[in-house]
Amino acid sequence: MPHSSSSMGSTLRAYALPLILFAFAMLYQLLLIPNYFPPSHYDVLKIDAYSPVDKVKHSYNTFQSNWNSPSPPQLPHTCPVLKIQYAYELLTNPLWKRDYDLFGIDEQLHILETATKTCAGKSISELDLPLLDVPPSGPIDHSHKVITAVDFQSIFPDTKPWLIQLYSSGSKRCAQFSESWNQIASLLDPLANTGMVELGEVQLAIYLADKRSTGKPYFRNGIPYLVAIPPGCRAVKCFSRFDGELTVDKVTNWFATTVLALPQINYYSKESLVPNFFGKSSHHKVKVIFFTKSGERAAPFIRQAAKDYWTHALFAFILWREEESSYWMGAFGVESAPAVVFLKDPGVKPVVHHGSVNNSFFLKMMENNKQQELPQLRSLTSMELGCDPHGYSRAGYDTIIWYCAIAVGRPSLALNKMRETMCRVQEKLSKYNEVDVSSEYQALAPAVEAIKRKRLSFAWLDGEKQKDFCRFYLGPSSEHTCGQHTGADDIPQLFIIRFLRNSSAVDTKTQEKPTWKSLLIKDLEGEHDQAGQFVARYKGANDISEISQWIASIIKDGDTRELPFFTLRTPALVPDDKDPGWSRTVQKAPLESLRQRIQGVVSGLLVYQEDPRIGPFLLLGALVSMGTIWLRRNQQAQTSESNPQSQPSSEEPSQDERKQRLRDGLRRRPTKDSTKNQHPSITDSEPAGAYQMPLSDSESD
Repeated sequence: MPHSSSSMGSTLRAYALPLILFAFAMLYQLLLIPNYFPPSHYDVLKIDAYSPVDKVKHSYNTFQSNWNSPSPPQLPHTCPVLKIQYAYELLTNPLWKRDYDLFGIDEQLHILETATKTCAGKSISELDLPLLDVPPSGPIDHSHKVITAVDFQSIFPDTKPWLIQLYSSGSKRCAQFSESWNQIASLLDPLANTGMVELGEVQLAIYLADKRSTGKPYFRNGIPYLVAIPPGCRAVKCFSRFDGELTVDKVTNWFATTVLALPQINYYSKESLVPNFFGKSSHHKVKVIFFTKSGERAAPFIRQAAKDYWTHALFAFILWREEESSYWMGAFGVESAPAVVFLKDPGVKPVVHHGSVNNSFFLKMMENNKQQELPQLRSLTSMELGCDPHGYSRAGYDTIIWYCAIAVGRPSLALNKMRETMCRVQEKLSKYNEVDVSSEYQALAPAVEAIKRKRLSFAWLDGEKQKDFCRFYLGPSSEHTCGQHTGADDIPQLFIIRFLRNSSAVDTKTQEKPTWKSLLIKDLEGEHDQAGQFVARYKGANDISEISQWIASIIKDGDTRELPFFTLRTPALVPDDKDPGWSRTVQKAPLESLRQRIQGVVSGLLVYQEDPRIGPFLLLGALVSMGTIWLRRNQQAQTSESNPQSQPSSEEPSQDERKQRLRDGLRRRPTKDSTKNQHPSITDSEPAGAYQMPLSDSESD
């Protein structure tokens, strides 16, 4: 009995795979397939699929005549009558019939389900007919471009991406989506093209539609159906299809993220704004903060601006709450939402705009406010500010002498205070005009004149990040200003650089020389800066008037006296923030985009469960695997029967037989030394007539 049970268990284990495949095949054929292929509306009317409207009407009239006959053979139930009525109304409408035949669209099926639940106990005469309301003619807004098959050929060379809506003129859902589509198109207008394709363009609609495993076109979530075509895309495989809720916010976010590769802009609360936004952002960037009441994601044109101006500004969103209005009023001067705030230097009044903004207006605001009042000296701005020792001045290459006033220090409250003071100094010197004859103007005239002719620039320097550059100019007194924090007090400093263009070096570069000599001169020139520098450090109080007069005196002396200068190579500024991924190539998909892609893959795999070929394939796999296993087991059994000597004996050997086998093994097992020194003429086999001496009794016991 135990032997029979183990044999049955091994047999079941051997045939486990074909049994599992067979079970799945039966489950698929008997349960899943009937659910995926319910009776069609043509089956309800008992006519062939895709029958013309005349045949639909004839079948319906036949049913109706039987219902209304004086002596019907059997009074039909109300629920089957509803199905017949629904099928008749759907298939006699040309647009509904076209959408149902080509794409399986039946967006009013919920009406039949609702009517079926409430039809119990009612007679045919009590039914509220017709079941379906025909939408009024022309409900779709055609103000946007309607694309035909001929127009579609011109889409591919376009440099802008396309968002195309497939719609039906007979669809209520498309009519309801019309207003949202207008908003989506207006939001994407600066960045993408939008168009609409009516399902009457059959070939084009089939080309853009999704495909089942059998090749039949369909729309996963019905219509309207949105398809995105990236720029340069020339094949269906690179199309992106929206598979989500049709709202303005979700559609624009999907398109901006997956197609335009634009960065996300995060929302911050009153508590998280300072530590998570200000605390983790670069000091040299302008902070652009949007206040909104809706809580929707940033519009695509704002996200595009965040991508284009990433070197100058950082963006944030805040959800406006009335209970926090006093806080925002005191912090930034924001009275209500929507509003946009530009935060620049410490102590500088924020620039606030109340009301919504469009693309063109917002870009103008960005251009006017992308720079701080006192710009930071860094690798990207040194040439623009004229604080470059390689011979560049904002006043032009003809200018011989120019100046750069720099406030330097480690990021701290003290540096913020000095930056605020320098902003006031710059503002004070810039407001004077040449007709002013006051005594104060006369004292500040050299600096005022230098600003107007772009010979004087103001900037601030991060002494912690640009420690080599900072120590080069400040020397031994830079301990509390340059480098990493050491626990000592942070002491910002102010110095001014007088640049003197080296005209002889410029003349040398412009002369024609042999190639070998030109390269040698370039190497020699690389050892020194192209402009001589004189550095003066300010040692007075942090006072606006005193600093202004000091700068004016330095410029006066620099323009009228021969000051000493040096031309040593100035340390290079540390490169700026690394280019984010989305500004170099396609943005790495964020979590939301990754989730949508996973859903798309899963939806694509679920399409195959509707394939009627899967059941037969599973059954065929079960039969093939079962036959293969049976044949292999049968061959093994026949091999075992034909070689019985190879099978181990079930009888245990006697004691004498065991001893004999042991002696034979010891005699025939050669040792290492005997094998090594054995003569080749000596054989391993036992000679004929050899006699084996029996063991003594003591050994045999």
